[in-house]
Amino acid sequence: MTADDPALSSDSASPKPLPSLSPKDGGKSTTDQVQADIARMINQGVGDLERRKRSLELEIEKLERRRDRIEVEMKTTFAGASQDLAVRVQGFKEYLVGSLQDLATAAEQLDMAPPTRREERTAPTPRPEDNRDTVELAQSRFQRQAERIQSLLDQYRLRPDYYGPAWQLRRTFEPIHAERTANWLLKQGGRGAIKSLSSRLQNVLVASAAISILNALYGDRLRVLMLANSPERLGEWRRGFQDCLGVTRSDFGTGRGITLFESPESLAQRAERLQENNLLPLIVIDESEDKVSLSLLQFPLWLAFAPDPMNPQSDVYDYY
Repeated sequence: MTADDPALSSDSASPKPLPSLSPKDGGKSTTDQVQADIARMINQGVGDLERRKRSLELEIEKLERRRDRIEVEMKTTFAGASQDLAVRVQGFKEYLVGSLQDLATAAEQLDMAPPTRREERTAPTPRPEDNRDTVELAQSRFQRQAERIQSLLDQYRLRPDYYGPAWQLRRTFEPIHAERTANWLLKQGGRGAIKSLSSRLQNVLVASAAISILNALYGDRLRVLMLANSPERLGEWRRGFQDCLGVTRSDFGTGRGITLFESPESLAQRAERLQENNLLPLIVIDESEDKVSLSLLQFPLWLAFAPDPMNPQSDVYDYY
């Protein structure tokens, strides 16, 4: 073979270079892959957050609609939106109050014999010396205190204190409730019936306002005697007083601030003993009592809720 043989030329004898893998290029590819993975994770996380945000916005819209509906129902229930119902209630109230006051006047003028039925029972007439220190609770007495009574009603209605001291009204107080309470104190002198409202809870609210005002006027002398014809209704009144006045179970019972009764006879006996001890009984009568015992009309303070035949109250307790 000669030197001129193409097989032995320098070009053919030198090895061909292999393709090289640059470390720089491999690092760049790995970084791009990591960045793509991070971007994908971020996009997934943002998508999840957006879905949760939309879900929360829907829940908030539902709650806001529910809140608006409840506010409308409360305003309709507590403010007495029906003018026609208000007219019928007022007319029946005036009729009932007048009838009960006439009955009370006639009963005070009669010297009744021992009773044969529950409604005919009369308590012994207190001796004059037993009433020397009894607070004068006639209409004129409350009229002299009208300014303070009105001030307390305005406070309950415009500046409610939901965490105030015990025996002070703690619930939302609407104009219709203030009107009922003011009429009972200032026009009826704290003795008479008022028209039952649409639920027992609202009756509890009016009675609690009256109790709160009388407690502010007479302090610890006040004793509340509650009459209803079943343990279930008495339980509803007890829970209502606890909610509206901030009292506890220890405030209920004989010798305490509030005593619950199913019988008017035992209530009248308790009221007599309270008066003998120079205390001030307030008798509250649930609308379930279809007859008012004459023995209860002798006492200076009594508040009866008269049932509305046009709007009978359900026995289901409307509590919120």
